[in-house]
Amino acid sequence: MQNILLNIDPGTIDWSRAQFALTAIYHWLFVPLTLGLAVIMGIAETIYYRKRTDFWRKTAQFWQKLFGVNFAMGVATGIILEFEFGTNWSNYSWFVGDIFGAPLAVEGIVAFFMESTFVAVMFFGWKKVSAGFHLASTWLTGLGATISAWWILVANAWMQYPVGCAFNPDTMRNEMTSFLEVALSPFAIDKFCHTVISSWIIGAVFVVAVCCWYLLKKRETQMAVQSMKIAVIVGLIASIGAAATGHKSGQTVAQVQPMKLAAMEALYQGGTEQGLTMISLVSPFEEPTLQEIMTGKEPPMKIDMPYGLSMMATNKPDGYVPGIKELLEGGWTNPVTGEVEPSADEKIERGKMAIQALADYREAKATGASEEALDSYLSILNDNMKYFGYGYVRDKADLIPSVPINFWAFRTMVGLGCLFIAFFAMLLLLLFKVPLVSMFSRRLFAAVGLLPETEADKHDPSTLPCWLCWAAIALVPLAYIASESGWLVAEFGRQPWTIQDMLPTWAAVSDLHSSSVMITFILFLILFTTMLAVEISILLKQIKKGPQL
Repeated sequence: MQNILLNIDPGTIDWSRAQFALTAIYHWLFVPLTLGLAVIMGIAETIYYRKRTDFWRKTAQFWQKLFGVNFAMGVATGIILEFEFGTNWSNYSWFVGDIFGAPLAVEGIVAFFMESTFVAVMFFGWKKVSAGFHLASTWLTGLGATISAWWILVANAWMQYPVGCAFNPDTMRNEMTSFLEVALSPFAIDKFCHTVISSWIIGAVFVVAVCCWYLLKKRETQMAVQSMKIAVIVGLIASIGAAATGHKSGQTVAQVQPMKLAAMEALYQGGTEQGLTMISLVSPFEEPTLQEIMTGKEPPMKIDMPYGLSMMATNKPDGYVPGIKELLEGGWTNPVTGEVEPSADEKIERGKMAIQALADYREAKATGASEEALDSYLSILNDNMKYFGYGYVRDKADLIPSVPINFWAFRTMVGLGCLFIAFFAMLLLLLFKVPLVSMFSRRLFAAVGLLPETEADKHDPSTLPCWLCWAAIALVPLAYIASESGWLVAEFGRQPWTIQDMLPTWAAVSDLHSSSVMITFILFLILFTTMLAVEISILLKQIKKGPQL
């Protein structure tokens, strides 16, 4: 097993990673809009259920129609994504399939069937079931999509923070010891809350953009204003919620993935009273050398928020945060285990000891060795199993994630998140005509020529300035960039690990020829790009067609 894993063509590893990244990125273009629109259409139909007006029924149906187009595309890409674990990452699937497959199986059997069932009632049951049952079906469709996201994120969180499992040397597999520990790990809860809430932002931005397009065209203004009010409230709550859950997620990362946090901050040399970097000239195209890191050389022009990183990571202004240098050298106390962490070199050696002990145990068992001999090998294996994955690492420099990608992706996500909070707050003031504040905002915009101040327009929320409507439309791709940036941090930050500290990428990939993976990568690129173009085309046609009020 060891020889097979270490002799796989490097091109196969690169192309397999690229193919999985391609599929995941395209899949995530559909998922957050599904989760976000589910909330908007659910609220719209709830208002219809209370008021029973034709206006709100057609408004709810309009957003449900756009939801349906996006939902279908998301399902198609998601199925391909799950199949790739077996085709491209068979060693990974063999090694941890008993654990990783459980949440995916629950997602497919429970959540997917749930949303698939109720989505049919939502689309075709308007005149066939009662209004209350139809409303419940709409919310259950959204709930099913959210539960589906929960189990998928549980599986991903386990790769980031493997818990509830034990290695069986007889089967050469990791086996689940506690399903609840896997499903309810703190990493999974933080990831789910942050990911789903941030998806609501995309749904809100999308709805606001569509409504602003109607206002620019001066059509369906009532529907546009009323839908925008719903979206603005959802968007502002989600933006603030994403900031709060992001902070909590950052604390969890600091505890269980300190190397990811160090890469996000370009923190080469850590310590106490660490500031949170605001601006720094980290080259986006050049990785820092190991020598620069080990000498503690910081990127130029670093401006930080004093004590900010220590507060984010430890909730203490003088909290200790290890840098990449300390993580490689060891000697710092792990806040989770309370133990002093060994150096990277020691982890690599202990990983090799674990791999060798496993090989000796299996050979001894096959030749009928005594129980004492088997127990001695198992003792060595158990003592070093924590560092098993490090045994496949040849150079400690490979343990450092991409600093430029993590640093800039993290700041892109946070910066755009702050922009969304300001944007939704401003729209809330203008749409709901908050006394004094709204008057001040409108007069300020009018004073600089950005908002006409006439008696007819002063109190009409449908007369939003054109520049603001165009800005709302421009925010749609920025919302996706923020969301994808978050995933870049999550996935690039744990490199080189497929499973944190347990299995590196080059030991998880299938033994395929790189040309085979390259061909399927190109085919998937063409297929997914076509699917995305088709979805955008259908969405635009439905938006131009409008709700037909």
